Amino acid sequence: MFSSTLLTLATALPLALGQSYNSETVLGVYIFHRHGDRTAKITAPANLTDLGYRQVYTAGDYYRSRYIDSSSPYHISGINSDIVLQSQLQVSAPIDTVLQNSATGFLQTLYPPVGTKLDTEELRNGSTVTAPMQGYQLIPIGVAESGTGSEDSTWLQGTSDCAKAEISSNQYFTSTEYNKMYDQTKDFYHNLLPVISGMFSAEDATFENAYTIYDYINVATIHNATIPSASLLTNETLSQLLALANNHEWNLAYNSSAPIRAVTGMTLAAQIVQFLNGTLADAGSFTGQKLGIQFGAYGTFASFFGLAGLQDVSVDFTGATDYASSMVVEMFTNASDAVTTSNYPADGDVYVRFLYHNGTATASDPPTAYPLFGSGQNVLGWNDFVSDMNKFSLGDTGAWCTACGNSTGACAAYVDSDASGSSSGSSSQESKTGCSNGVSPAVNGVIGAMVTLAVVLGLEALVLLVCGLRVVSKKRLAQASNGVSSEVKA
Repeated sequence: MFSSTLLTLATALPLALGQSYNSETVLGVYIFHRHGDRTAKITAPANLTDLGYRQVYTAGDYYRSRYIDSSSPYHISGINSDIVLQSQLQVSAPIDTVLQNSATGFLQTLYPPVGTKLDTEELRNGSTVTAPMQGYQLIPIGVAESGTGSEDSTWLQGTSDCAKAEISSNQYFTSTEYNKMYDQTKDFYHNLLPVISGMFSAEDATFENAYTIYDYINVATIHNATIPSASLLTNETLSQLLALANNHEWNLAYNSSAPIRAVTGMTLAAQIVQFLNGTLADAGSFTGQKLGIQFGAYGTFASFFGLAGLQDVSVDFTGATDYASSMVVEMFTNASDAVTTSNYPADGDVYVRFLYHNGTATASDPPTAYPLFGSGQNVLGWNDFVSDMNKFSLGDTGAWCTACGNSTGACAAYVDSDASGSSSGSSSQESKTGCSNGVSPAVNGVIGAMVTLAVVLGLEALVLLVCGLRVVSKKRLAQASNGVSSEVKA
């Protein structure tokens, strides 16, 4: 795509990883990011707006200046600053137009086009080829395991695919807290019917649809030139709409008495640890993974916030995060020696910092560090961080299936057939493999196949015996091709 000479030089760079300012060297980073401004959920399919595109584009530029720019004090050690090296970057988003497009917009400034001096390649025959769009850098976006169609779903757990999480969230709708809020807000939502009647009936204008109503009105206040009965939308009313939506969604995303409700946060926690573990395992290799980026919905933010105890830090963590918001886990070392592949810090010298920004991060409005797990500390040792994350993370299919109670599709291999649908008596080995005999699903599959083959062969022998037939080779059949044979072809 770009100059072959330039790429050769890039891959031949020395593996000395450099030293950050203030005696800190950033080793790896994981970013979880919300999409930009979009059209309303109620008017699906939702689409990223020009404003939303600008928001994620701006955020990408900020994170480039923080982690990619070689002059930044937070430059990720060893990461390419100009031409992306695909192995250093891992980007994912669910199969969802808004989220996929948001990731694309973000990447356009994280690694911008290389420019007219670097966007050409000379072929062997002497001709020159110029890359499109001034060397626009193509960065693949992987598919996140859950969250498909997130922005077209009007229910928070609608795309989690976790049976027990969906049941848990549904239980909120029968709780005393929910019913009390439903009754107290009847008049409030009824009074908004002149504004929302084009999309919501009188029956639907209730606290049950708190977020969808807020979302519809919020989009209108941003984009619509005119709004029916706009005088009803006072600042106080808009604030109350947001507060009710936040209350509604927080209770659907997290409940301390029912942790599985926060299943998306559990999955994200495992993905963060697994990625950064991979960074450490690469020990500073030039081609190793250094920056993980995932785009997702606000529900995952809320679930993770609850699991990490951030609701005790600030009430701001108990609601739906704004468009283009981001949370970041920075992994760094304070080791005084320069970090190289041959002098990589031990786990005991590695630390983690959690940062969050509500809305689009910029140089003038950057993310803020917050303490995790009730520690009261903005910096945690790597081993402590992993230990706390592992208390609630779900990092493999078997663990996820067991926790969610799912038994079909990919989870079929993890179902304990002897437990009659109950896992209460399962041993730890059964929980990991889903097999009451302690044999892995793969081995069980082979055993099953062998048993099936034996049964088939037995039946075939019985048929041959009863019918007076026998099996002969193709060679003997060829020899008897001119005659009539009562033998069966093998």
